Amino acid sequence: MKTYKHLFFDLDRTLWDFDKNADETFKIIYSKYGLQNRGVSSLEAFREVYEKHNNLLWSFYRKGEIKKVILNVRRFEMSLNNFGIQDTTLACDIADEYTSMDPNRIYLFPNTIETLEYLFPKYKLHLITNGFEEVQYPKIALSGMKKFFDQVITSEEAGCKKPEKDIFYFAFEKTGATPEESIMIGDDLEVDILGARSVGMDQVYVNYHHKEHDEEVTMEVNDLISLTGLF
Repeated sequence: MKTYKHLFFDLDRTLWDFDKNADETFKIIYSKYGLQNRGVSSLEAFREVYEKHNNLLWSFYRKGEIKKVILNVRRFEMSLNNFGIQDTTLACDIADEYTSMDPNRIYLFPNTIETLEYLFPKYKLHLITNGFEEVQYPKIALSGMKKFFDQVITSEEAGCKKPEKDIFYFAFEKTGATPEESIMIGDDLEVDILGARSVGMDQVYVNYHHKEHDEEVTMEVNDLISLTGLF
């Protein structure tokens, strides 16, 4: 097998259980702001509408078509509008609450720490994330993962986002790694896997949900602990 020196991880939905953490945060927001009394039929309905708008706005953000401050508020404003709530102040309050509260939830995927502990003595471990810095850094610190990572590369620092080639080139420059001795480990085929492939970097697709696909990937796993058998 090819010899690697640098392992680059995605954060959200690869190591940090984004959906489980978001569930807890949304429960608090739904109750605190009395959304049921304002016409939001259920927490589940609000989450479903939010996810639709959030995914759309993130696609715009990755292309550089909107700023993060617009994304952060607009996703909640659009969601409230779906339930007939025209209240920009409320949307701003919820956005601030979400950004400050969500990083404090520390649910990781099973065996995250054990896997990192196994890999840490053998490789240089790094993170590449598109998430907002004020959210991502607390996640890394509070979850106990900070000690494992030599470098954290954020899209804000790089000035570009996965799957753009430039964020990977920025990561190579910051870490001193080369594509040939590096591998990207992530859950998103387009953003992590195809992005890494575009710069000649090997990839591990973390396919938790056994999604069918036609992409050729270097390696594929369905759980993190399987990485200990590959490296």
